[in-house]
Amino acid sequence: MPFETQIIDLLRSLISQGGLILFFAFLLTRLNFLRSLVFSRTFTLKKGLVLVAYFSGIAIMGTYTGIPVMGALANARVVGVFVGGLLGGPIVGIAAGFLAGFHRFAIDLGGFTSLACMSSTVVEGIMAGLLSYSFRKVENKWLFAALWGAVAELVQMAVILLVARPFSSALQLVELIAVPMIFGNAIGIAMFIAIIEDALKEKEKIALKQSHRVLKIVQETMEHLRSGFTPETADAVTQIILKHIKVSAVSLSDRDKCLAFRGKGEDHHKSMAPLQTRVTKDVLADGHSRVVNKREDIGCSHDNCPLSSAVIAPLKVNGETVGTLKLYRAGDRGIGPVDVEVAQGLAALFSTQIEVSELQRQRELLTRAELKALQSQIRPHFLFNALNTISSLIRLKPDKARELMVSLSDLLRRSLKTTDSLIPLEEELFYVRSYLEIEQARFGSKLAVEYHIKVSQDIKIPPLILQPIIENSIKHGIGTNLNNSLIKIEVKKKLSRIQFVLSDTGVGMEQEKIDRILNHEETGNSIGLKNVNDRLEHLYGKGLEISSEPGKGTKVSFSLPQGGE
Repeated sequence: MPFETQIIDLLRSLISQGGLILFFAFLLTRLNFLRSLVFSRTFTLKKGLVLVAYFSGIAIMGTYTGIPVMGALANARVVGVFVGGLLGGPIVGIAAGFLAGFHRFAIDLGGFTSLACMSSTVVEGIMAGLLSYSFRKVENKWLFAALWGAVAELVQMAVILLVARPFSSALQLVELIAVPMIFGNAIGIAMFIAIIEDALKEKEKIALKQSHRVLKIVQETMEHLRSGFTPETADAVTQIILKHIKVSAVSLSDRDKCLAFRGKGEDHHKSMAPLQTRVTKDVLADGHSRVVNKREDIGCSHDNCPLSSAVIAPLKVNGETVGTLKLYRAGDRGIGPVDVEVAQGLAALFSTQIEVSELQRQRELLTRAELKALQSQIRPHFLFNALNTISSLIRLKPDKARELMVSLSDLLRRSLKTTDSLIPLEEELFYVRSYLEIEQARFGSKLAVEYHIKVSQDIKIPPLILQPIIENSIKHGIGTNLNNSLIKIEVKKKLSRIQFVLSDTGVGMEQEKIDRILNHEETGNSIGLKNVNDRLEHLYGKGLEISSEPGKGTKVSFSLPQGGE
């Protein structure tokens, strides 16, 4: 057979193995267990062991399906090792390369190239693992994988020439298999990565739609839940959810009864009826979500009830479960992972909105200073800006949009829990970071933040003492600044006290305004800064120290006893 014909036949045979490669790639995207491991960004021992077993298994299968050539094998072993290293990182790449390479050497298939093939397989695994960091950042991952896969096969050819003996046989072998293996395996690696990438994009599309729907629901329900968690508001909310999410029915309950039910089965699932379902009572008891996929577990005694599955998520106020949100499905289609995520996300955000309404109801129980501090955190303009920022990120950066939604939920929830006299510094800083994460997303590179915390975060301080100062810096010092600005947060020991210094490089303020703040005079939009000063003076006898120069920024400092008393 002519030399060129042999090369073409080998290339055709290697590419034909693509069907097996596609099968394993498809399997990886369809098995939830494997898919969650590949798409997870955290590395655990369990994840590593599973991925090593999976990809080394693919590589070993590539060895067994290899094509005998001159006492050696033209094979697709590199596909499993290289893809494993790119997706799983250095540990997976090295381990899969070693296992597949050692297996190749141990079974002694292919005679004089066994040692060379083992060595090259390990090298390819190391290469892929080291490339995994760059692989995660590139746009065209399949092209990146194909190019570097071809380079890895070139390395294998070089190793065969360096290690395999006699050299003349090694050279003749490389001349025959180099082109088919370089191009065939590069195509196989590209196909594998393309399938994984397509599955990831599909996941992102689902997440994008989910985030958009949740955001729309939150925007439309905010006005209703502001009036409290009542049967009337619950009915409006269930209708809004049903309009945006394709579920069969929706219900909201308090601890004793169903406040509202909309969708299939509403002819017999009546609002204001006492709770009957055992699983709903369990959620109310322990505060954990549950999924039921059996009709009898829903607890409906009606013979023709169409509902067959449901997810029940708790609604919480100040850590206490006060009700539930239920999403139902009818027919054979059960509750899926997306349904669970939507229910839990909506329940968390509704919980925050209910807490806001509860705060408004108990307004008379708060002191004037505490109330103004809390109001400064949940002002409508801040919520409006935050939601607009999240909305703008949904299409371009859905992961970032989801992170900001969580930060907004944490921000509002924690602002409602700060009625205790003292809280740990760690809790106050968590609150500050949640707030700044949203503001940094809004201002982009215009706003930078530095933390210099040189004390134990267990120390106790008054709640809502840092965020109003930072908000004042952003609103008046940075929001109108055309240049990039920096906020620096410093906490350190000074003699027997804890000193707090918050500085910015914004537009600064006039001394006249500083004097009005420190002399308890009306300061217009700087009520947050004045409130902090008044509270510190009331608690410790000394308030804020403010130094500022127009055009150069502002520094606000104060000190507290180490125990916070």
